[in-house]
Amino acid sequence: MRNEFVIFAFVSTILVAALGWFVSTGWFWVFVVLGPILLLGFYDFFQNKQAIARNFPLVGRSRYVAEWLRPKIYQYFVESDIDGKPFARIARNIIYQRAKGDLDTAPFGTQLDIYASGYEWMNHSIGALDPHDMDHHPRLVVGEKNCSQKYSCSILNVSAMSFGSLSSRAIISLNGGAKIGDFAHNTGEGGISPYHLQEGGDLIYQIGTGYFGSRAPDGNFSDELFAERCKEPSVKMVEIKLSQGAKPGHGGILPAKKVTEEIAKIRSIEMGKDVLSPPYHKAFNNPIGLMKFVQRCRNLSEGKPIGFKLCIGQKSEFIALCKAMVETGITPDFIAIDGGEGGTGAAPLEFSNRVGMPFVEGLAFAYDALIGFNLKKDIKLFGSGKIASGFDIFRAISLGADGCYSARAMMMAIGCIQALECNHNTCPTGVATQNEELIRGLNVEDKTKRVARYHNETVKAFVELMAAAGISDPDQINRVHVSRRISQNEVKCYDEIYPYIPEGCLLTKESIPDDWQQIMAMGDANSFQPKFQEVFIEED
Repeated sequence: MRNEFVIFAFVSTILVAALGWFVSTGWFWVFVVLGPILLLGFYDFFQNKQAIARNFPLVGRSRYVAEWLRPKIYQYFVESDIDGKPFARIARNIIYQRAKGDLDTAPFGTQLDIYASGYEWMNHSIGALDPHDMDHHPRLVVGEKNCSQKYSCSILNVSAMSFGSLSSRAIISLNGGAKIGDFAHNTGEGGISPYHLQEGGDLIYQIGTGYFGSRAPDGNFSDELFAERCKEPSVKMVEIKLSQGAKPGHGGILPAKKVTEEIAKIRSIEMGKDVLSPPYHKAFNNPIGLMKFVQRCRNLSEGKPIGFKLCIGQKSEFIALCKAMVETGITPDFIAIDGGEGGTGAAPLEFSNRVGMPFVEGLAFAYDALIGFNLKKDIKLFGSGKIASGFDIFRAISLGADGCYSARAMMMAIGCIQALECNHNTCPTGVATQNEELIRGLNVEDKTKRVARYHNETVKAFVELMAAAGISDPDQINRVHVSRRISQNEVKCYDEIYPYIPEGCLLTKESIPDDWQQIMAMGDANSFQPKFQEVFIEED
């Protein structure tokens, strides 16, 4: 018998004797407190899964308590206002303040290090405009060229978040806010739930590789179910999801035990079976096929705007999409560009940290490619990558976006505290959980108003930035209006970092800029795979 066991048994005997004496003398509550601790100590001593707890019964468990407390303590007592991740407290505060209608001004100057590399700012004008004379609700029209049911869209909208990832009350609150504020709410790839329809807010119906809501029994896309979903008056646009910023190129699985009767009905799936979401679409297998699918969806929806969303990966693949548009004459009505910094309830760490082009580079490249193929005039661009403030909107539009999506900021507007527990189903605010006890704490009436208020105040701040730059319309914003510090002694405007290319220059081989030659050669309208063998290689 080990010495430790002898010691533990001896101490336990003393404790038991002491507890017996306490109980006999009326010290019952001491027994209630120490009894469970003693039992836990016995369990720790004999269990074989946690070495620290086995070697140091009771005391060793403090490590796991510290691990659980660490994110909370760090967020509230250690990190500064500008160091928090993914969103710093200074960014979260402005969202909370605007959502609640509190004062959103800051005293005593900026906390940011404006001489640090990467610091960005907007270039204002001496000839500033009066923001009170400007439209505080700028909008853009999607589907002007191809659609009989074109849609006038707000410049800021709710990004894709499915019912399942978010709770029922969170979905109702977001859609109710969209209804009050007259902006759009993206359903996410989980399909259109009753909670998306309850408040009557405008919807962007997203369909991913699982085709949830438009899924045939064999897992393929169903024309009939899709057409039925699109008849819903709330559905204003349709977005085909190719990839998302948090985990581009990654499929998923919904375990059978999570397929409730409600989820099965919403997603058009069977109960009792695992549901696979592959990393690719079954409805098409090359860029030309995607364009034909866009047209197919446009016809089935009776002329509603159809677009697709992606995080840029291989640049040549986006070139291939543009070549397919030129070859078929079919263009999407909009394209949403997500950044590699995008968020989700759960993603493999490698995908979250190291896969996908960051938002700024991805958006600038997509805009330039569309300009080079003379396609941008027919396609609206949406930007989605940590959009939280008026400056974030201004920066996105300077790079080429026409409008923006926001996901995590909208979550914060309904109470998310960045607890980082989305993937554990334990969200303490009832936003990203399916635990009914936690969901119950989310007040829909209050949160609905907060979403609308946050949207209104953020768009208003964006308009005020336009006025400060002497700009009366978002179409006048370009890359010269935003600067970035490259180093201590070097500053460049966005038009220097991401130089524009001439309109239509990618349509003929002779006019292709030198730094575009390689990706142009690799892009193939008939395949998503780059043609590496076609790359220009100088012969010896």
